[in-house]
Amino acid sequence: MPQASKAATELGTLEPYISACIALAQEKLHRFSSIADIAAREKDLNRYPRLALLEEPRQILVLKENDGDSGRLARARAAVVRGEVLFEHAAAGEGTRLMLGSKYFLDIAQEITVARAAHLMSQEAGRLWSPEDVAAQLERLPGELLPITLGSRHMLQMAFDLENLARELGESPREVLARQHLLIIIGREMLAHIEKDFYQWHFYGFNPAQVYFMVQESFHGLNLEAGNFFYDVNSPRRLHNHGQMVMQQTASRQLFTLVGAHPWETRFHSRPEVADWLQGFADKISYNIEDLDYLTGSLDFHGLGLALELGDQGYNMVMEVSANNPAKPQKGGMLAWDPELKRDVMIESFQLGDIENRDIKFLNRNFNHYPSPSVCWGRIKEQGLPMPIAVKEGFLYFQPVQGDINFLVKTAFFRRQEMRPIRNLKSPAALPLAINRMYAQDCQPGFKEFAQQCHQG
Repeated sequence: MPQASKAATELGTLEPYISACIALAQEKLHRFSSIADIAAREKDLNRYPRLALLEEPRQILVLKENDGDSGRLARARAAVVRGEVLFEHAAAGEGTRLMLGSKYFLDIAQEITVARAAHLMSQEAGRLWSPEDVAAQLERLPGELLPITLGSRHMLQMAFDLENLARELGESPREVLARQHLLIIIGREMLAHIEKDFYQWHFYGFNPAQVYFMVQESFHGLNLEAGNFFYDVNSPRRLHNHGQMVMQQTASRQLFTLVGAHPWETRFHSRPEVADWLQGFADKISYNIEDLDYLTGSLDFHGLGLALELGDQGYNMVMEVSANNPAKPQKGGMLAWDPELKRDVMIESFQLGDIENRDIKFLNRNFNHYPSPSVCWGRIKEQGLPMPIAVKEGFLYFQPVQGDINFLVKTAFFRRQEMRPIRNLKSPAALPLAINRMYAQDCQPGFKEFAQQCHQG
């Protein structure tokens, strides 16, 4: 698999990254005469180099959530209340499988009917879902939900949980919210709308100076002509996956805050400023906007407590895994033992060659902690990430993955004693579950009133 050069992380402007991608393609793929030839070998080019040697994982930690470890939980709660945890929210995804546009702005109450859900589910599954079939799975009709977008629900839940935590600990909810630091990752086309959204919701009670944003850039594809790769501006623009997101964070003037009364009053932060900012955190938690369990509980103190303990032991990445369901195995990142590295490693799904879903015993839940996050940030800045490829619509795109950070820093993997299914809004098949999870969110005591309070300021 092509490895990113240090230049590939130089993203102060787009041109150095694009140039590095072209150079990497020229170096690693020069023997191919066409993009079609590369597409034919894509699986082999992305294959994990020691795939045939992998064994079942050996180092999974088991998190027992009912073991009465009050010290661990108290430490986690205190770290959150003091503002020592950075909350990263990834919301730049294009939602192509869901076919409903940006997930952040999806307002199910306004946009989805039972009939439309049935149509989308039928289109995806290749078989008929009747409105009656869909309605039978619902606890509440979509039009009866609170008319709040998924992105706003995501932010409201965190603020709501923090306010409740503050009250439990006898702290001022206003002060606890003001101590928090957030990093919101968005797409370019979302920028103006999200800025307006945060102003309309009065930043959900957070301190605007401590709510950082980053626009994850998208890129045209590479083409190949007469043995030379070039950046083809006539090709579709696509995100270079979440690995590019974390590389972009290490560049200068990518993170910004909204510092005035208007969205256009923006302050961009230099690389040294971001490095200093990250030094102040005991942990960074990376959330994905599509996580449906988050909608009734954004703060996992058991997992955070474990991550803080592992941070004391020198771990800088903690990844949660879940057992694959043998009756209905899913595709996803696979945890396995690499005998050459003599440790467990997480391997992305498109690196698995011909491995069948049923052979994946433990899946990546895509929920990561980064104790002492400045360490990961510095390692990515210096080394970049591996750069797997994807050919889409006849053009070449790089697809680095966030999970490959586990090859750069000391990483621990854990599962819960009572393992939870992976419940994400990735495709139309998850719409009934999403509606039910949003209904559960709306039914939380005080949530509706809290949302109204945030909107009114």
